[in-house]
Amino acid sequence: MDVIHLKGGLPLHGRVAAGGAKNAALPIFAATLLTDEPVTIENVPDLSDIRFMAQILEHLGASVERKDAHSWVIQAASVESLAPYELVRKMRASVCLMGPLLGRLREAVVSYPGGCVIGPRPIDLHLKGFARLGCRVEVRGGYVHLDGQDLHGEAVFLGGRHGSTALGTANVLMAAVLAPGVTRIESAACEPEIVDLCHLLQAMGAKIEGVGGHALRIEGVEKLHGCTHRIIPDRIEAGTFLLAAAITQGDVTVAGARRQDLASLVDKLAEAGADLSFPDEDTIRLRAHGRAFNPVDVITLPHPGFATDLQAQMCALMTLAPGLSIVTERVFPNRFMHVPELQRMGADIAIEGASAIIKGRPALSGAPVMASDLRASAALVLAGLAARGETWIQRIYHLDRGYERIDRKLIPLGAEIERLPESAMPKELIGEEA
Repeated sequence: MDVIHLKGGLPLHGRVAAGGAKNAALPIFAATLLTDEPVTIENVPDLSDIRFMAQILEHLGASVERKDAHSWVIQAASVESLAPYELVRKMRASVCLMGPLLGRLREAVVSYPGGCVIGPRPIDLHLKGFARLGCRVEVRGGYVHLDGQDLHGEAVFLGGRHGSTALGTANVLMAAVLAPGVTRIESAACEPEIVDLCHLLQAMGAKIEGVGGHALRIEGVEKLHGCTHRIIPDRIEAGTFLLAAAITQGDVTVAGARRQDLASLVDKLAEAGADLSFPDEDTIRLRAHGRAFNPVDVITLPHPGFATDLQAQMCALMTLAPGLSIVTERVFPNRFMHVPELQRMGADIAIEGASAIIKGRPALSGAPVMASDLRASAALVLAGLAARGETWIQRIYHLDRGYERIDRKLIPLGAEIERLPESAMPKELIGEEA
């Protein structure tokens, strides 16, 4: 198992490009099951989650060919309806297989997703949506059994306690595109990744109206066909690089940072005092040299609100903003696993319910820390880039789920970061559970 070793305190300078969006690629891979023709997907990030999804599609009967590091061709000439636990358990996003299996085969048996370190992530809205489309839903033996012999278009409301559901919207949408009649999804998620899925489905022949809004109208068609589709840039990776520039008081230009996808982050960075410019619609430059950041209050919400996947990284930045910042998590209220590790680096953070109360300090200090989940890993990398001294990050397999070789992208910007085998880490620093 590898670890990340950082020597902090160096401003980042230069240009970096965000790769394809993982959160768009995973449901798009699932959507290839909706046709028996080949689908070519470009700008796919090279991540462990993507490889897991490819394995699942192969198990279900699809032919999966990797043309190069970032392009895949998938053809599901024949498909099986069972997605077993031993595969689904590796990646929670595989729950989005239910919709395309239901649409294509009118049946699906998919392992119920397990728990998650960032808190409960129920699929009740997914199942409610399927039921509204005439599907019989039964959960037994740890599996969701779906019988869609009477699948048809209908009005579906997908609002929940914490707003709309992105994967739930994707699932119902993929079932509806092949369901007879008209489906109307109200309180649909409008994340850029859902918009990208809609564009793929339209390229395959689906009839979808209202793309990008909270109300989708889908007219079912009998058959979809193959196509070529390019995944959008990853707004979370782009946002992470912008926050890395800010926390190191650097000057970084991020390509693949679409302003319309990052409006809430851009607003908060400007409020905090960052100097932002926009060379074009897909590029953002952040300059922070010599700037003392202002504390800001952040509340995570479904898009276009502040993304929960950038909350941990924003917390890291606020640990160095003089004054009091409050970061409130409205999507996954328990998503503060990064806080104890930031505290090990000297951060002054208190958790009060669904909020982190952060008192900014002049500096963080390097320390051995443990990654608990994907975005917590990114927050620890950012903290290590800014901290005085050395930081060792264990369990970086979490990081590799969502960032393609982030260490290699940071080195040209001037970061002193390296990926090493765990054996290179000083023995006295290795955690008991590493």
